[in-house]
Amino acid sequence: MAARFHLTLVLFTLFITCNSTQNNNNNNVEDETIKRMQDFSGYPNPSLQHFQSISVDSFNLQKQIDQLSTFSDSPPPSVTRILYTHNDVVARRFIKNLMGGAGLSVREDAVGNIFAHWEGSEPDAPAVSTGSHIDAIPYSGKYDGVVGVLGAIEAINLLKRSGFKPKRSLEVIMFTSEEPTHYGINCLGSRLLAGSVSLAKSLTQTVDNTNISFLDAAKSAGYADNEDFSNVFLDEKSYSAFVELHIEQGPILENEGISIGIVTAIAAPASIKVDFGGNGGHAGAVLMPQRNDAGLAAAELALAVEKHVLETGSIDTVGTVGILEVHPGAINSIPSKSHIEIDTRDIDEKRRNTVIEKIHESAVSISKRRGVELLEFKIVNQDPPALSDEFVIKAMESAARDLGLTHKKMISRAYHDSLFMARKAPMGMIFIPCYKGYSHKPEEYASPEDIANGVKVLALTLAKLSFNS
Repeated sequence: MAARFHLTLVLFTLFITCNSTQNNNNNNVEDETIKRMQDFSGYPNPSLQHFQSISVDSFNLQKQIDQLSTFSDSPPPSVTRILYTHNDVVARRFIKNLMGGAGLSVREDAVGNIFAHWEGSEPDAPAVSTGSHIDAIPYSGKYDGVVGVLGAIEAINLLKRSGFKPKRSLEVIMFTSEEPTHYGINCLGSRLLAGSVSLAKSLTQTVDNTNISFLDAAKSAGYADNEDFSNVFLDEKSYSAFVELHIEQGPILENEGISIGIVTAIAAPASIKVDFGGNGGHAGAVLMPQRNDAGLAAAELALAVEKHVLETGSIDTVGTVGILEVHPGAINSIPSKSHIEIDTRDIDEKRRNTVIEKIHESAVSISKRRGVELLEFKIVNQDPPALSDEFVIKAMESAARDLGLTHKKMISRAYHDSLFMARKAPMGMIFIPCYKGYSHKPEEYASPEDIANGVKVLALTLAKLSFNS
C-alpha cells in the first residue's frame, strides 16, 4: 500500500511541477494551484485517499501476457508468431480490443502498424508516443516486445485511473514485424514510419522463401489496399517524444540488483547475406584434394566473423552467424551451394563498418582459395546507431527517482523499433530485468514486480513528457 500511495502522490503532484509558471508576484498563486489540482484529478478538492487504491494491475497484465502467448505456431512454453500469419492476425485483434477497452481511438496503417490515441487538452501539439512489437521469432519467449505493448496500455490505464489528464496527446503504437523472420527485414513497420523510401518501393517486389509476396501476405491479413507504402511515413511533427519499455535481453540489471535501465544509446546493426557455389558430388567418391566444397567455405567464413569481431578488442562489437544452410543437405553429398546470414553490430558505426569490410575480404579470399564462387555478398541493412535524447533521459531518470527505484544508464546492444523512431522524434528506452538475461528462447521471463516497476516508470515518464513545453 505504501508503494501504491507513493506512485499516486507523485502522479498527483506532477501536473503542478510540470506546468507551473514562476511568478512570485501573482496574488492568485494559491487559487491557480487548486485549479490545476482539480484539472489534474478530475475532482474538486481531491483528497489523497482518492489515490491510494491506484496501482499497476499486475494480475490482469500477466493474464494478458499469458493469453497473447497462446496465439502461437509452436507449443508452449515457446512462442512463434510470424508476420501476417493466422496467429499474428488473431493477436492483432486481441491488442486492438485491449486498446479500445482502454478508451483509446484505434487506427492502422497500410502495413498494420496499430496506433491507439488518447487526446490531450492540446490536441494539435505533437503527441508523446510509446510502444513496441508482438511478433516473435520461432520458438522464442512471451515477453520480448510484448511488455512494451501491453505494458504501455496498462500505463495508460494507470494514468486514467489516477485521474490524470494529458496536455499533449498520448499514443500507443504496436509496430509491425520488428523481427526479420518472414521477409528478412527487421523493424519493417518502424522503418517505414521513419520514411524509408527504398523499403516502400522494394516491398512491392519482395517475396519470402516460399515465393509468397509481401503484397499477397499483407492483403490476406487485411492490409496493403492501395500498395502505396509511402503513406505510412510519419510527418516530421507527429511526435514530440517516443519512449519504449522493454526487457533488457541481457543479465546486467538482474546481476546488479537494479530495477530500471535508462538506455542512452542503441547499437548499430547490420545484416549480411552470403552465397557460395561449388561442385557437389558423392561423399565417398570425390577425393579431398579435388573438392570445391561450398559448405566448408561457409563454415570458414563463420569462423572469420568471430575472428574479425574479436580483433576489434571492444566488448561492444558483436557478430553472429544465425543461419547456415547447405544444398542439397544430404549426409553423403558434398554441398554444391551454401547460404550464410550474418548479424554484426556495434555502438561505434565506423568500427562495425570496418568489421563488415573485413568479412567481405575474407569471403573473397575463401572463395578463391577453395575454388568456389562467391555468388552473392549482400548487405541487407547497415543502420547507424541511435542516441537517446537528453530531455527524455532526464524524464525517465526523474520518474525512476520519484518512484524510489534503483536505476542506471546503459546501452542497448539489441536493436529495437526505437532505433528508427529516433529519426522522427526524441527517443528513450526503459529496460527492466529479465531472468538470466534470457531472450529469444522459451525460458525468457520477467517477474510481475519488475514489469510493474517498468510500467510505473513509463506512466510517469509519459505524464512528464505530456506537459513538456
